[in-house]
Formats: sequence, C-alpha cells, structure tokens
Amino acid sequence: MDKFNISSAEQVQEVLEWALAEKKKLSVNGAASKSSIGRPLDADAEIRLADMQGIELYEPAELVMKAKAGSRLTEITKTLDESGQQMAFSPPDYGPLLGGDAGQSTIGGIFASNLSGSTRIKAGAARDHLLGVSGFTGRAQSFQTGSRVMKNVTGYDLCKLVAGSYGTLAVCTSLTFKVLPKAVKKRTVLIYGQNPVEAVNSLRDAMSSIHEVSAAAYLPQNIANGSDIEFVSNIGGAVTAISVEGSGPSSEFRCAALCEMFKSRGQVEELHGHRSEKLWTYLANAEAFVADQSTTVWRISLPPSEASDYIKALEEQLPALEYYMDWAGGLIWVSLPSHVDQAGGNILRGNLKSGGHATLIRGSAEQRQNILPFQPQNSVLTRISESIREGFDPARILNPGRMYPY
Repeated sequence: MDKFNISSAEQVQEVLEWALAEKKKLSVNGAASKSSIGRPLDADAEIRLADMQGIELYEPAELVMKAKAGSRLTEITKTLDESGQQMAFSPPDYGPLLGGDAGQSTIGGIFASNLSGSTRIKAGAARDHLLGVSGFTGRAQSFQTGSRVMKNVTGYDLCKLVAGSYGTLAVCTSLTFKVLPKAVKKRTVLIYGQNPVEAVNSLRDAMSSIHEVSAAAYLPQNIANGSDIEFVSNIGGAVTAISVEGSGPSSEFRCAALCEMFKSRGQVEELHGHRSEKLWTYLANAEAFVADQSTTVWRISLPPSEASDYIKALEEQLPALEYYMDWAGGLIWVSLPSHVDQAGGNILRGNLKSGGHATLIRGSAEQRQNILPFQPQNSVLTRISESIREGFDPARILNPGRMYPY
C-alpha cells in the first residue's frame, strides 16, 4: 500500500486528484491511533496527516483556537493549560485501550470520531465545540465552513456532518474550536456500596439537583478495585461518583451539599485535586480494559433511566460481562471475552428498548469484518447518509466501508 505523509493542504489536494484519476481508494488517518475502530479497510493507499501540525491561531480572550488536523492533543492541552483554559468536553485518549501508545491522538481524529469524555453531560459533545473546518471533499474540492464564533445561521451545519464521520466525507486540514476556562477546583463525591438500581437513582437525583454536576459515573466493585486511586480501589465495593467543578467556594459548597444529600444512601467520601482528575481520566479512557487486550470492548449509549434494567438483562445473558457506567448512566462501557458469539453484539443491541446504539470500539479484524461495529441504520437513515456522501464523495474514495459496507 502506498503511504503519503502529508504536511500541507496542497499535498492533500494532489493525492486526492491522483486517487480520482487512478480510481484508487484511500485510508485517511491522523496518527492512526484509532484506525482499528470501524470495519477493516480495503484501500490502495493511505493518507497520514500526523505531520500536519501546529496551532494556527489562539486567542485566549476570545476563547477560540485554530489548529492543523495533525496537531497532537497533548500539545494543544499544554498550550491551553498555560493560559488556564481547556477543551471542556474532556477529549479521551484511546491509544492504550486499542493497543497503542498514549499521547498520539490528534485534534483532527478527536473531531472526526466525535469523542467526548465524562464531562459531556454538562459541556456537550465534541461536535458542539467545533466552530469551523477547512479541508477537501472526495471530489478534491477545497472547502471552508463555520466561523470563529458561535452563531445561528440558516443553512447546513457542515461542522456537525464532519464530526463523527470517521473520515468518510472529507479530509480535514485545520479545525477551529472553542475553548473554556479551567475550573479552579474539581471535587468528586463518592458513595460506597450501591447496586446498579440505587446508583442510577442517585445519579438521576444528582443531575436534577441545583448543584451543576459536571460528571457522574458508577463503578462496580471489580472496576473500582482495578484502579490505583485511593478511596476508590481500596474500599472493597462499588463506587458511585459525582463531580462538581468551578471556583473554590462554589465547589466546596456544592460538594458539601451533595454529601449531605446522599449520606443516607451509603458511606460518602470526597476526592480532591489530583485524585479527582485521575478518576475521571481512568473512566474516560476506559483504562479498566487496557490490561487484557484479548477482550472485545463496546460503548453503549442509551437513556439513563434504562441503564439498570439494561445491565440486569445483560448479566443474565452474558455471565462474563464486565462494565461500568458514565454520563449518569447514559453511557455503558462493556468488556466481553473474545469467544462470545458475534462479539456479543446481537445481545447488546437486542436489549436496547428505547433507542440508543452500541459501538464496537475494540475487536479483532475478523469481528469487525463480520459484524457492524457501528449501530445498524434503518432504511431512512441509510438513504439520508448515502445522499450526503454522494454530495461529498461520489467516487467513495475516502475510508470506503469503514462505517458501513455500502
């Protein structure tokens, strides 16, 4: 397979024009840290954008940054941290989960896969922070969409289309996104010993309270024990975690109020500073499932109110199930032995009662070829998706078949 290490937008256009003329299929990657998510590609050549690095614009006062697609997330985070700012949706790093190195994620890859961490329930998804995109369609035509501010306009929101398309619509060369001030304090309230039903009820009550919860999760005992975080790994039971952040006095007040609110439901404890940050990184990056690379790993999105019933059904049908909840029960991470029939997809998807979707994040090439890694679409969504792709990439040269086999 030919490989093109891209360092400029002009090179992207040249490769696309070559692919169209020669009828070649292209694999599009940043640093390829998430290339094993989705169906295996049968491509003739690969575009690598990892060398297209650099922050092109950063205006802290305007809360906006523009960076080239191959810019490492670590570089962007460091620059933002120096100005006391952050990407509020807490972009995760799946490198170790997928058998690679940490710190390889690119800003283009984060938005192309629309990945968000635990703070999504407050800050929104990655796509909600994307202000503008520059790049090329599968027609080798350049485009620029969006602006440097959030505003309402009539027309198509191309940023939302590109986010989560996994490189099947366009090759993005630079992205403009909003940033926000970092919280002065981040504290986490822990409730010990709850079962899934009790935990979902507690997470619901926390989210509906006046205390502006920024993240909420439930760790069964085995997941809590697998961490190396004091007050989580050494308590010998399940842990319900609720995070608040903001100014010092505000965070302290809300943390104390939540402790008072839940003290009748189990023993409560607080995590401060580094331990709190470490817990939410552990959950966002699915670090509980890193050590055993032989298992298949799924992300399940569903209505939070159905999380406990869903887990109960899975435990009855999949005895080897390991899981934990994030997003107040709206996201469930699942790990299964590799020998489970259809990687467990038929059971995981069959128990989704009121919508939702199950995405295979880690699986063998054979599993990803034989089952759909992304939630199957109905006929209406399929027609809409294909109509959009026809407009962007009629020759189907960009990551062909990565999301669906058509």
